Amino acid sequence: MFNDIGALELVTLIVLAVLVFGPDKLPKVIQDITRTIRKIREFSESAKQDIRQELGPEFKDFEFEDLNPKTFIRKQLDNDELGLKEIRNGFDLKKEMAEVTDAVHGRDSDSSAASSGSSTSSGSSGGSIDMTKKPENPRDERPPFDADAT
Repeated sequence: MFNDIGALELVTLIVLAVLVFGPDKLPKVIQDITRTIRKIREFSESAKQDIRQELGPEFKDFEFEDLNPKTFIRKQLDNDELGLKEIRNGFDLKKEMAEVTDAVHGRDSDSSAASSGSSTSSGSSGGSIDMTKKPENPRDERPPFDADAT
């Protein structure tokens, strides 16, 4: 609940509480606050129990934390019935990215494709597309700059 409060802020709150309530009334105020928090927790637990009883035996495994969308999605993705763990474990992102990079740069990822590299540059083998970047101008000149266009 208070995960983001540091030591300095906690000391500041304690000093402020002593100044506002005084050292005589501070223990009574702390008792009242803890009693109120305890009552709120008991009320919420009894409400959860009532809802579970009203839903019936079909929802005996129902958890209110599942109503949080992140928790629900995480629980469904971790479910082994869908086979997503096998797909996730079988997918190697680095390998896939290396293959895409090789395809974009026109390199072959395996040795058998090296022999067909000359036929891919001609564009006539098996419907493969040569994705290598070829300069349009042999002298690699820049296009003319038009100041009015910008």
